[in-house]
Amino acid sequence: MIYAKNKDALAYRGIHPNLDLALDHITPEFLASVGPERVELKGGSVYATRFTYETVPAEESFFEAHKKYLDIHMMVEGSEGVEIAPPDALTEFDRVEANDFYAYRGTGDYKLVLSPGDFLVVFPGDAHRIKMQAGGPKTVSKVVFKVKIYD
Repeated sequence: MIYAKNKDALAYRGIHPNLDLALDHITPEFLASVGPERVELKGGSVYATRFTYETVPAEESFFEAHKKYLDIHMMVEGSEGVEIAPPDALTEFDRVEANDFYAYRGTGDYKLVLSPGDFLVVFPGDAHRIKMQAGGPKTVSKVVFKVKIYD
């Protein structure tokens, strides 16, 4: 997991070439250009999509994890609570292997609030629970990069 400010994104280059490509696009201009349709940066290996939704009480949210992709969550508007936990500490209740999606229930080890100007990188092995209210319901808009790092 990496939790940092957008302005510091390039400090994390060198972990994986696909991650570098995504980090290079953490700019106000690129984030403003991303809409609800997937923007391909490198085919199915690196892409970004904007999501807009209402935050929910923690009990209405669940953890998700991936085995091939990491996610970069970039908050553009609003704020949400996020929890992180290792998948083996949680109870799996759903999976769609073709979509690299694994769903879990349980309690997070780390809690944070993602606000505009922040980004969060969750690697395979970082189950993440998003969309949680932080101080009440809010409408949020964020850009999520999907970055393939394992075949």
